[in-house]
Amino acid sequence: MQNIKLINIAKKVIEIETNSLKKLRASIGKSYEKIIKTILNCKNGKIIISGVGKSGIIGRKWSATFSSTGTPSFFLDASDASHGDMGQITSNDVIILISLSGESDELKNIIQYASRNKNIKLIGITSKKDSILYKNADIKFLLPSVKEAGPGSFVPTSSTTVQMALGDAIAITCMNFKKFGKLDFKKFHPGGSLSIKLKTVEDLMLTGKKIPFVNENISIKTALKDIEKKGLGALVVRDKHNNTKGILTDGDLKRLSNQKLDFKNLQIKKAMKKKPISVDKNMLAAQALSIMNNKKITSLCIHQNNKKNKIIGFIHIHTILNANIT
Repeated sequence: MQNIKLINIAKKVIEIETNSLKKLRASIGKSYEKIIKTILNCKNGKIIISGVGKSGIIGRKWSATFSSTGTPSFFLDASDASHGDMGQITSNDVIILISLSGESDELKNIIQYASRNKNIKLIGITSKKDSILYKNADIKFLLPSVKEAGPGSFVPTSSTTVQMALGDAIAITCMNFKKFGKLDFKKFHPGGSLSIKLKTVEDLMLTGKKIPFVNENISIKTALKDIEKKGLGALVVRDKHNNTKGILTDGDLKRLSNQKLDFKNLQIKKAMKKKPISVDKNMLAAQALSIMNNKKITSLCIHQNNKKNKIIGFIHIHTILNANIT
């Protein structure tokens, strides 16, 4: 088989699926608004997603994406629901049923169960307007009729792509309205490479007695001992009220020594750099690393609530690099 033919097949599949997504985009309207409002207003119940076959697989993805972006949900296997698991559905719940045909036998029992309870909201996602699911759903979303990719247009491809994209759109819309941010997202992803990327300086910084604090009135001679003892290449200088006044680095000390002056009895406040660079504790560690690289410095002070004169932490570039953050 020629390589050019392989590439053309792939491009055709992607073209067909792209056209299907354009149809989905055009179908977003009032029904979509109702879905979002129903999910956001579900305060005392659960979000339950179900489907069978390929739609069931997509439903599991919906549930996983919802839960990881601030909309707790779970997937209910339609077959299991008919054999005891229907008890997982209670009043005030929102059920989202995904079915291309809207006629799958496995979903009929859930539809019937939801119809009997007025406090359960049923959202039907289907492409058939005359289906049982569409007719019985409280909120109906009609998926666009799309051409499946491949010979004969019978392999579920474009239809599942559309279902997947709709679920992502719903999850992200709810996420935005709930003001669910990167710090919330990090709480739900404590492991793996994603967690590393979302680490903040607060996760890595030194605190308390580990911060290299010194008083502004000590001598350079004393500072030399302290900077060597603390091993961080810098000292955070404070006044008697514990307000941060400046920073002194080993680089500053080297420059002083090169001037061949008798500087050892000089007070540290006369040699320090005033207003050290400080970042908020919620800044991503990767962003802090970028600042250090751009400023050509090796450490940062950490503050909170915009109080830069009250340092709560200290972070060295090696700490960030050792955490595999680049």
